[in-house]
Amino acid sequence: MPKLFDLKFPGGCKTLPEGFWSAVDVWIKKPHVVNKRLCGVTETEGEDVDREALRFLLHEPQLSHQVFSFLTCGVTPAQTHDKDKPWSHSVRTIVPKVNCYGTNVHREVVLKDFGRQQVTFLPFEEDSEGQVSLKRGNIYQIQLLHRDCETWALELHALTPDAWFSDGVAYPKLPWLSTDLLPKLVRWATECRSSEFRSTLSLLPVQKYSVMYQQLKEKYKAMVKVWPEVTDPEKFVYEDVAIATYLLVLWAEERAEKGLTARQSFVDLGCGNGLLVHILTNEGHPGKGIDVRKRKIWDMYGPQTLLEEKAITPSESFLFPGTDWLIGNHSDELTPWIPVIAARSSYSCRYFVLPCCFFDFYGKYQRRQCKKSQYKEYIDFIAEVSRVSGFETEEDCLRIPSTKRVCLVGKSRNYQLPDEAEAEQRRAYYVESRQTTTGVTVQGSDIRNDGSYCHGNRDTDRTPGTSWGAGFQPRDRVETVRNCASLPRDFVDGVVLQVANVLLGMTEDDSRGSSSDWNRGGSLSVSEVAGLLEQETLQLLKKECGGLQTLLKNNHQVFRVEGGRVYIRDWRDRKSSRADTKRKPVAPGAMKTRPCWFYDHHPQRCPLQAEHCAFAHGPDDLRPSTRPLKKIKNDAFQF
Repeated sequence: MPKLFDLKFPGGCKTLPEGFWSAVDVWIKKPHVVNKRLCGVTETEGEDVDREALRFLLHEPQLSHQVFSFLTCGVTPAQTHDKDKPWSHSVRTIVPKVNCYGTNVHREVVLKDFGRQQVTFLPFEEDSEGQVSLKRGNIYQIQLLHRDCETWALELHALTPDAWFSDGVAYPKLPWLSTDLLPKLVRWATECRSSEFRSTLSLLPVQKYSVMYQQLKEKYKAMVKVWPEVTDPEKFVYEDVAIATYLLVLWAEERAEKGLTARQSFVDLGCGNGLLVHILTNEGHPGKGIDVRKRKIWDMYGPQTLLEEKAITPSESFLFPGTDWLIGNHSDELTPWIPVIAARSSYSCRYFVLPCCFFDFYGKYQRRQCKKSQYKEYIDFIAEVSRVSGFETEEDCLRIPSTKRVCLVGKSRNYQLPDEAEAEQRRAYYVESRQTTTGVTVQGSDIRNDGSYCHGNRDTDRTPGTSWGAGFQPRDRVETVRNCASLPRDFVDGVVLQVANVLLGMTEDDSRGSSSDWNRGGSLSVSEVAGLLEQETLQLLKKECGGLQTLLKNNHQVFRVEGGRVYIRDWRDRKSSRADTKRKPVAPGAMKTRPCWFYDHHPQRCPLQAEHCAFAHGPDDLRPSTRPLKKIKNDAFQF
């Protein structure tokens, strides 16, 4: 059996062999995390297969004998008792991001041999007429070997490596399996991490998602070029395209399941830039978005995209009885309210929510001091809200460029329509009990699986009125800038000069012990720096997010803040921080629109020559920027 490559595990690895199978499952079920040209796979689990079943799978007796020999080659005497043990098999269909194969479908039979600690992949193609052809040149195997009491290794084998075919997508190159896949399998097996959340796109057909995402990405990519917001267009445009794709496929599956013809209506609560509303509307779904603040980009969408500037307060005034779906995409303080509003809007109203910041009904979410991560705990809290509100709650993970990508979906109720009054009592009690002013918090142990309560002797006969959101605080219409950017310039300059003079007066080398003729000063902890400032100054800084540390980091031309300590920055040292390693040399003739602090204030002036410094050395070196501002026409952006 040709061995192509082997890779040893680090010594003392305690996660094997369980970690090996955990890593293999990642490659089987989620190959797109390694092969970026794939969208994913769909997998069909099969039964255990023996020698005769394998012959049936491979059709040709001679070929099945060749494969069977490949499967059993290299069996050690200690493993001979397992040689007739059946293999566990499944079939996975590979879904590329961009389909360049026409009607051909690429599948693989995956054979797991737990006795020999090996997994074998047998790829085959199926055309539109159902004709199947095995890619015998691409049959390969990954095996875990326990060489001695301390050494484990992974080996890669191929049936006929000389006949290997690669298209770089469904069939990666053979060296790629050795240099990219195997090292990742070793790392995954060593870490043996299990995610707190489900696999991505677990509620959708991956192939339909892949096709639609590519279509929408191509259709709306022009938005990146005209994005007027301060946020990163690459991230936000393609993230909203991915969320829109998810909803469109989800809704298409719902229509097929229920036999519906009309496209679902929606309301996006806290719609932000409104791009998600714009895409869903353009794709034929009637709906609107509501947000407390209008964004610049709203005027670009045109009149067909309905966006309202309005503060949303949970009450009878903000119910949507004629709407099919409510959406909460990073809806912040509205997030826990969305399942409640959907449940109270109508029995048929559904919801989709993508939680981000951690909010309870009446303020910030308070942790329960459990062993889960804060994010997982918050997702579980929103799921609890959903169940209590009366929804059969499903969880999924989106494919978006964000660390917060777990969504919750409520498509159906866990009670019947005649039980609406009782369900409303549960909702009302739960919401009211989470008001911090009452000092009562409903614990998960108080909730049964069906969403009902173990109330004891508590009175739950309460009827919600028009003010059931009383105590909820919507965000301000005008966004408060709280990153020290709004502080008076003279105030900031005074703090910077005071702190820098103290550091320079210490006349010590920096923490790395390097010496220099140019005075780098000493270092202080952030708390020690705070001790230098007057109480009035500290009080003003406390009103800003991050306070003193944010002010120091904002003035990165002067200071370097690492590990809670403050240093004078030396611009000659490119390795003093990660940011410096990415700093590019100053281009000849580059515009210098800001004065150099060191040239103006350091006793020895700037350690760099003027032509090498990104900041201006004196008034003659300071040039105002003459670059014209890019204007964006106030026209509707049509597709």
